[in-house]
Amino acid sequence: MNSIVLCRHQVNLAPVSSRVIIRPFIPSDIQRITTIIGRVLSLEEGEVQNQLKQVRSEFDARHFDIEPILYAHYHKVHQHIFTQRVLSNERKMLIGALFSGEYALESAALFNPSMVPHPDQSLAPEGGLRFIMSLRATGEGHISSIEFRAGTIDADSVITLDPISRFVTSPQIVQNPTYKKKRFLIKLSELGFDDEHVAAVLAPLNDSFSHNELKKSVASVRLAAQPTSRDMKRTLESIQWLADSNYELRFYEKIALSERIIFPVSPNESNGIEDARFVLFKENDGTQMYYATYTAYNGRTILPQLIETENFLDFRIMTLNGSGVVNKGMALFPRRINGQYVMLSRQDDENISIMFSDSPHHWSDPQVILRPSEPWESVKIGNCGSPIETEVGWLVITHGVGPMRKYCISAALLDLEDPTKVIGRLSFPLLSPEGNEREGYVPNVVYSCGSLLHKRRLILPYAISDWATAIASVSLDQLLDAMLPGCV
Repeated sequence: MNSIVLCRHQVNLAPVSSRVIIRPFIPSDIQRITTIIGRVLSLEEGEVQNQLKQVRSEFDARHFDIEPILYAHYHKVHQHIFTQRVLSNERKMLIGALFSGEYALESAALFNPSMVPHPDQSLAPEGGLRFIMSLRATGEGHISSIEFRAGTIDADSVITLDPISRFVTSPQIVQNPTYKKKRFLIKLSELGFDDEHVAAVLAPLNDSFSHNELKKSVASVRLAAQPTSRDMKRTLESIQWLADSNYELRFYEKIALSERIIFPVSPNESNGIEDARFVLFKENDGTQMYYATYTAYNGRTILPQLIETENFLDFRIMTLNGSGVVNKGMALFPRRINGQYVMLSRQDDENISIMFSDSPHHWSDPQVILRPSEPWESVKIGNCGSPIETEVGWLVITHGVGPMRKYCISAALLDLEDPTKVIGRLSFPLLSPEGNEREGYVPNVVYSCGSLLHKRRLILPYAISDWATAIASVSLDQLLDAMLPGCV
């Protein structure tokens, strides 16, 4: 019998179409690019100024600082400028504007949240907690990115979100990131590239090398091997692809948390960054790091990836290695267990598996620990974020898919010392879509990517039918007692 009282809080995050960024809008046909540039070059300077004035009057107030973006987009096409005369700054910006377009990040959906403690608790009320919520924002073309919100849970579990501005700002992409040779070699080998061409590129590099150093080595190997064979060309392109898939981002401190957006950068995530599961990870020595696993999607294939950040200003994005890095829904435990990192995953699109590793970057040898057992989860089950440590076991929030593709949220409990052992499990859904929650982009779905505990209550942010986000909470003691009667 269900004796759990679930509280739905009066917090709702719906998508807002006015939150926009400026993206490049550049045709693939070079002739079209030069034709557009030619039209700007034919204008008198007065006409250029008038046109740019109109652009500014329409778009300045919609963005934090439009000029650097227009200059940046001008530089993306400046190699096609076919005149030797010096161009005015106004003409450069007008060219940049013609190769730019607004993108409404969350015009379609704002969903699949995860929640972690804020790194700065100085503004938390007595007995309360500051938190950061990550959200999957989806816009035109179903391209997904990561947005953030901050908020407070007070001593009575009343939840409030910080106000947000209409502005959204992309980070600076660090131009010369560094890589670890060992991880680089492992990933190339998994991709099927462990030949003499790889050895030739990486041999002169140190154990830690920069993007520029790698680029010079690739160019040197290509030059020394002219004419380049098909196999070498394919290997060198894959090396460059892997380097581009591992990158670093940096936001300026003056950019508010809700204004920070992580938009797809690398080729393997060109169609979206999906379902980030953030977790605050604590090492044995007391140091802390925020990790997030997410699904990179390029329109054809998916690839699980990893984010690292200490402060939500600087982010490092990396590929994951190992035979267990497949499918969706990888979720890292918040600490080591018996000296090892531990990860939940779903290898087969049906069951929940677990993996152990000496590194957070390499995963293999998955073993199934949870299978569908109830009618409302008969199609498949998966995790709803990283496990949460309690005094009696690891609390895993799960989702199950049943008849009519209805998603419900439930829970299971794993042994603290041996999380391959399931010691408790709800026999009923903790949260099911009700009323208006059934309506949205994908009907009849509730889903989460991560919860947290505060004063013996589970705070559970959840998506509503792949469209908006709400927050619920439940007594931890009631939840544990339903899985292990008499344990609390």
